[in-house]
Amino acid sequence: MDFAKTLQQEVFKLDARYFEKVALLLFRYQAQHNAVYRQFLGHLKVDPFQVHTLQQIPFLPIEVFKTHSVMTGPPDYEQVFTSSGTTGMITSRHYVKDLTLYEASFEKAFAYFYGSIQNYCLLALLPAYLEREGSSLVYMANQLIQKSGHPKSGFYLDDYQGLVQTILELEAQEQPTILLGVSFALWDLAEQFDLDLKHTIVMETGGMKGRRKEVIREELHQIYQRGLGLDQIHSEYGMTELLSQAYSKGKGWFECPPWMRVLLREVNDPFAIIDQVGQAGAINVIDLANIYSCAFIATSDLGKIDATGRFEVLGRMDSSDMRGCNLLVF
Repeated sequence: MDFAKTLQQEVFKLDARYFEKVALLLFRYQAQHNAVYRQFLGHLKVDPFQVHTLQQIPFLPIEVFKTHSVMTGPPDYEQVFTSSGTTGMITSRHYVKDLTLYEASFEKAFAYFYGSIQNYCLLALLPAYLEREGSSLVYMANQLIQKSGHPKSGFYLDDYQGLVQTILELEAQEQPTILLGVSFALWDLAEQFDLDLKHTIVMETGGMKGRRKEVIREELHQIYQRGLGLDQIHSEYGMTELLSQAYSKGKGWFECPPWMRVLLREVNDPFAIIDQVGQAGAINVIDLANIYSCAFIATSDLGKIDATGRFEVLGRMDSSDMRGCNLLVF
């Protein structure tokens, strides 16, 4: 059995003590079997066998998913997930070789932070994502809705009145509920209704995409808290190019599951890793579930990391489509 198949069976059992060892093994495997990543490393004149720490690994700019097919191993796949974007915008494409790998990742990550999905009713308010094809978020939500087994679990497009009626019924039953929503839709909900939720977790997943004015996460969460009667707003951090998600249970600080880790890089030097706690930088993600694409992604997000390894997302870099990619000549 080859390394990829072995890792696929073991990645979600990973002990944190062995994260770096496994990540370096996967790095060398992808450096050999991923044509795009191999070309990237070659352009940088990086010898994979001279890379001995996570900090030495070159992270592939996330923009490459817009222009190249980033695949490790044979070019076969079950599903293509695409990013959202305005008309005419080039979107990212993530070729997923094995959907069971994605399903295992989001199911186990959810259970790691929240327990069994069967304990919850899951309500998904994802209008912009439901209106297009290829959303990994919709795929995840749909699978979790089915796994929850609750008769009221389901999607809501723009039926806010129906959604609120369902929430009130579930609140009266003291049913633990998760409302997973995109930022602008939750904002609309919080403005239109005055709720006092006791048994509902509201989890925003980003996605303003020009539908409302951009505000910082803290201000956005305060709007939700006032309108929905909550002390804390939860968040999910994921993206088309990743198969794993980080979660925040309040105050905007995210934690990763054991097979995912975040590092920070200097904004003006994509190969300089920041090791100072509290210093802002651009977010690099190691996602060991990305066995068949690339596990080492340099995102366009800015963030901070605290002493415990939690991270905060501060926003996006200006001219993010240019940073990092100016070092690539394919």
